[in-house]
Amino acid sequence: MTEMRLHILSPEGTLVDERVSAVFLPGAEAPFEVLPGHAGIISPLLAGEVRYATEEGMQSLTIRGGFVRVINDNIELAVEA
Repeated sequence: MTEMRLHILSPEGTLVDERVSAVFLPGAEAPFEVLPGHAGIISPLLAGEVRYATEEGMQSLTIRGGFVRVINDNIELAVEA
C-alpha cells in the first residue's frame, strides 16, 4: 500500500492520525479523492463524511465543515466534528 499521512484536527484535539492509501472529502465545489502523489491543494470542506482507506479497511468521520491542506502526501484537515 502506497501511504500518505492523514491528520484530522478539531477544536477538541486530534481526531485521526493514520497512514492511509486514499481519502474521500466533501469539497466545497464537489466531493473529491486524494491519492498518493496528489498535487498540493488547500480547499474548504462542507458538512459531510470524510472516508479514508487504512490497512484495516474503510473508516469514516462525519464533519460539519472545515478546511483541507494536501502537501507532499500529508493530508491535514481542520474540522468541526
